[in-house]
Amino acid sequence: MKPVTLRTERLVLRPFAPSDAPALHAACQEPDIPRWTSVPSPYGPADAEKFAGTVAPESWRDDTGYHFAVVTREDGALVGATGLVRLRLDTPERQAELGYWTAKEQRGRGYTVEAARAVLGWAFRDLGVERLEWRAEAGNDGSRAVARRLGFRMEGTLRAHRVYGGTRRDVWIGSLLPSDLAGEPGLAGAGGPAVPDTTPYLPYPG
Repeated sequence: MKPVTLRTERLVLRPFAPSDAPALHAACQEPDIPRWTSVPSPYGPADAEKFAGTVAPESWRDDTGYHFAVVTREDGALVGATGLVRLRLDTPERQAELGYWTAKEQRGRGYTVEAARAVLGWAFRDLGVERLEWRAEAGNDGSRAVARRLGFRMEGTLRAHRVYGGTRRDVWIGSLLPSDLAGEPGLAGAGGPAVPDTTPYLPYPG
């Protein structure tokens, strides 16, 4: 996949660049980010340099993950990161998982939802995603609140799904289908209405 850039009213979602490493490192010093996400802990300058300069670009090239740096349109300040991981786009499942985190000083402004909506529109319309998943360790109420605002339907708890600090933890899971957004007038940064599901869906009636 050739990296793309998405824009919303207040934000630019662009591929990470090596120059993002200092801001990335600073943001990931806030304890909640390594606590609830998969970033290394402790998170050193070398971790930021590796992700911004190597891991993120290679993920685009290899179609293993599409990582966006979320920055403000006004001054280019790093808001956080969002993107798609666990891609299964070349199989009948046509699935991906949405991930996101926001720097502490940028929270409470609606940036996370705004950025994620742009990714949702891009995933459904341009990538042909037919099922988008969200996962977070049980107890991550902030992430779940964002997912619910985006329209994700909570499906349950995956027991002992994540290992953190040498202990297995439960994980919440939710999903979003293109048809869930059929009534939306359009998603930020994507333009146009949500597309219908391509593969017929037969829900279990029980």
